[in-house]
Amino acid sequence: MTTSAADADLRFADLSLDRDGRPHRPLTVVDLDGLRHSSPEHIADIAGSIVTGAALTVAVAGAPVPARLHPILEAATVSVSELPLRDRRVVTVTDCAAAVEILAAAVDHAPRAALACGHLLRQTPALPTLPALAAEAAVYSMLLGGTEFRGWLEARGSARAPDDESGELVRIDRAGGELAIVLDRPRRRNALSARLREELLAAAQVAEADPSITSVRLAGAGPAFCSGGDLDEFGCATDPVAAYLVRLDRAPWRVLDRLSARLRIDTHGACVGAGAEIAAFGGIVTAAPGTWFRFPEVGMGLVPGAGGTVSVPRRIGRWRAAWAMLTGATIDVDTALRWGLVDRIEPTGGPS
Repeated sequence: MTTSAADADLRFADLSLDRDGRPHRPLTVVDLDGLRHSSPEHIADIAGSIVTGAALTVAVAGAPVPARLHPILEAATVSVSELPLRDRRVVTVTDCAAAVEILAAAVDHAPRAALACGHLLRQTPALPTLPALAAEAAVYSMLLGGTEFRGWLEARGSARAPDDESGELVRIDRAGGELAIVLDRPRRRNALSARLREELLAAAQVAEADPSITSVRLAGAGPAFCSGGDLDEFGCATDPVAAYLVRLDRAPWRVLDRLSARLRIDTHGACVGAGAEIAAFGGIVTAAPGTWFRFPEVGMGLVPGAGGTVSVPRRIGRWRAAWAMLTGATIDVDTALRWGLVDRIEPTGGPS
């Protein structure tokens, strides 16, 4: 259920948890137009209530937002407007009412994961990389034991048998001071399996250990850069604490972050989940025409777990990151460029 808050009666109530801990008021809608004539003190009170409240908040702007209302933009989980506002706190939509319905439906589908994601995105942008990744790994590992993820697993059905993959899943080639790293699992659209993750970590460590490597270029072979985590491996973790440590210590996100000043990532095709999260660590990110990005994890009862709650807000701000992650909406390449998720669009044939 979504709570609407009017100027005269704005309340950021508790989540209205039932006996099973399911929140029934996870999202509050704030009408910014109705607050245009409010006093600065009232606006400050509202912004403070949003920050200290547990619910997610979407602010709706039907007109240009005056500076006096910016504290609410800053405090909200995300804001939407039909106007082309050049403000990273605002997502431009074609219909505000429809956008709020989309967000509310997504939050109602997996309210625990949605709240966890929204709370996480308030923390990670302010933290150094390691504690931010630790926060993400802890939340992700917690949600592995939740009912929302269990429901997704049951709907998925049995995982298919693993492919016979005898060759390397990550190729590295060096030419002078440049190291090229290629995700090479094209039959699975470079889905991030545990093995591919380990090989990517090893390749990134090669670059980090050798100061004579002045530039690193990461790309994907086949029709997509990376289609996300390998869905057939989801649900394999039996120990959430071990899963937390693996995501923190045996994943490449920290190394990619340390390489960012010399790391270029070339994306094409689908960049889903982990694919989009990894790409955002690049110091330079390019996208071929037609590339698209999506974060489906909240709909699965999880949060992004490949460093995305750290890398993505750094590029596009926590507000647009929240919209993308909570709704699972597809981000086309032009929007990705406008938001700063990619730095430029470049035609490419991709690695062979």
